[in-house]
This record gives sequence, C-alpha cells and structure tokens, in this order.
Amino acid sequence: MSEQRKRTRRRIAGEGKGADEKKQEKPGWGENLKSLGAAVVFFLILRTFVLQTFFITSGSMEDSLLVGDFLVVNRATVGGRIPFTQAHVPGYSAPERGDVLVFDPPHTDEFRLVKRLVGMPGERLEMRDKVLYVDGEPLDEPYVRHGPEPDEGNPMMGWQSSHLAPEVDRATYRPTRDNWGPLVIPDDHYFMLGDNREMSLDSRYWGLLEAWRVEGKVSFIYFSYNRESYRPFAFIREIRWDRIFDGVG
Repeated sequence: MSEQRKRTRRRIAGEGKGADEKKQEKPGWGENLKSLGAAVVFFLILRTFVLQTFFITSGSMEDSLLVGDFLVVNRATVGGRIPFTQAHVPGYSAPERGDVLVFDPPHTDEFRLVKRLVGMPGERLEMRDKVLYVDGEPLDEPYVRHGPEPDEGNPMMGWQSSHLAPEVDRATYRPTRDNWGPLVIPDDHYFMLGDNREMSLDSRYWGLLEAWRVEGKVSFIYFSYNRESYRPFAFIREIRWDRIFDGVG
C-alpha cells in the first residue's frame, strides 16, 4: 500500500473518531431534564425559604405601601415555613415591633396579608382616641395615617373579651375601632395593625396572630405603578420611579 493511501486512511479514521467524540459529548434528553429539575428545585427552595414576592392590592398600609407596589419579602429573617406544617426552618432574627410582615391570617386561607407588628408577647396593648399605648405609654407612630371616618364598633371585635387585662370588666366591655383594651398579648402571638388605621381590617377585628403564621419581613419595593389609573397600559405609563428599590420600614 502506498504511503499516500495510508495517510488518507489515517485521516478518515481520525475524522470518524472526532465525530464519534463530538457525538458522545452532546448532552441527551436525560441530562437536560436533570438540569431542568435541579433548576426547579433550586427555585422552589429559594421561594419557600429565602425570598418571596408580594403585590399590594388594598390601601390598608398607605402611605407606607400603595396599591400597585411590588414587594420583595425576606423569608430568611424569621425562617421560611415548611409547606403544609406549622414548623419553620431557623431564621437569623425574630420579628420586632415596627416590622412590616407578610403572614397567613387566621381568618381566611384564601390570601396573604401585609401589616405592621405593633404588639409583642407579654405586653399590654390598648388604644384611646386613635392613640396606641404599650404598657401604659403612648407609642410613637410616624407612619400612621388617619382619615375623617367616625369611630364605630364591630361584632368581630368580640374576641377581645378573652384577652382583657384583669382590671377590665368583661360584662361592660364595648370595644370600638379607635378605643379598645387594654389587652394582654399571650406567648407566641403578635398584634398586627395597618398603617391606614381607619381603612384596615387587622388584629382589632380578626384577632391575634400566631407566630408560626409569619412568612417573612418586607424588605423593599422592586416595582410600583399607579394601578388605579384609567390610562391604557398604566403598568408602563404610570410607573412610580421614585418608589422603586425603596426600603420599607
């Protein structure tokens, strides 16, 4: 066999080998599915235990939060709740007074709420003429918004009778939206209020929040637009640029 033919055969064999190697290196469906599955698992872990998003649809937290605000919620602070249980993975801090929290409310399973934590376990909480008192001292609340609505009672507030301070006569106790208490907050429970006090359905009505129901602390606004605008494409034309990446506190 001539030297030229030998070189030609070696070249063809080499090209065939290279093609086989390239063919072997190409990932198959199995590898693609594994990568996709790993990405999905990572996303679920991130959303369940680290970060969550939330969208404001009511004015109960105005002016701190507006309808059309999109929020990033830090679940890692309190530790994300394990799905379908009351258990949490360990967080790196406990909720504190003044925190704006997202939680699973006790009176409904249909949605999540966002309110401000104002009452801690063991404290005496009351409201007199719209002023909130903690252990007998008025609480400084620069974030609160009040409207002109007159004070009124509500049958939902009847739950308060079970948590009244010892000196309060339960037989004559008649709470209203702006005057109630003093209440004693039990262990592992919080009292939540909306900043827009006359327009908020909160702990005054549906009761105390069990600690295990807290899902995370609101960190910042990542997008905002005037959702109540009648202009077409409001999510583009009515962006609130000054609110994007604002912290919430």
